[in-house]
Amino acid sequence: MNKVVSIFKSLGKNIISFFKRYGRRIAMSLFGVIICAISVGIFKIAVLGVDPFQSLMGGLDEMIPIDFGTLYVIVNAILLVFSIVFDRHNIGIATFINLFLLGYITDFTHQTLQKVIVEPNMAVRILCLVVGIVIICFGSAFYMTADLGVSTYDAVAIVMSRKWKLGPFKYVRICTDIVCVIAGVVLFILAGKGWNELMAIVGAGTIITAFFMGPLIDLFNKKVAIPFLNAGKKLEKK
Repeated sequence: MNKVVSIFKSLGKNIISFFKRYGRRIAMSLFGVIICAISVGIFKIAVLGVDPFQSLMGGLDEMIPIDFGTLYVIVNAILLVFSIVFDRHNIGIATFINLFLLGYITDFTHQTLQKVIVEPNMAVRILCLVVGIVIICFGSAFYMTADLGVSTYDAVAIVMSRKWKLGPFKYVRICTDIVCVIAGVVLFILAGKGWNELMAIVGAGTIITAFFMGPLIDLFNKKVAIPFLNAGKKLEKK
């Protein structure tokens, strides 16, 4: 009996120690993913284009008759297998938070906003685009600064760059983004959608995220996410 009690005490101490060490990082990852998911839902209301990976997901969503959340999990599970096979170093807690939460939260946000913002005019759509870009960068800063793994899509470019030595990450990432956009457009058209509806997955938002996400994420990293993480480290020392 004493041995069992001792085991549980030891387990309890290990769990407490783990959360003291990683609790803030896990919270940052969770917060970042939720914020990013909400932003994608807002992008869908703007109908002015989304980021490259979501362009691919948009095409698949039109092509495959299942809800977006489940489709997102399936696609990311496939990419996860790719990462595990070629370089599992990029996989962490945040990877699974992203995999299982982002799609469903995006779906919920989009459906909720559709009931609130009915047939938005161009001014409202532009506002949604701006808000979406700002908060996806804010969420990404927390998610990336937590450093508990990357999304399965991010991991693909990392593997191709660092493991397969196909070139610097930034250029490989541009190539994977281009492939995603092209594939998304092809699937969107094959699903029976018209060219005039393409703005739902490819548009100004796609171009803006490509050029402005990096600097904005960097700004939020320096001004908010990193100071927040460092504040936690100071509290741990006390």
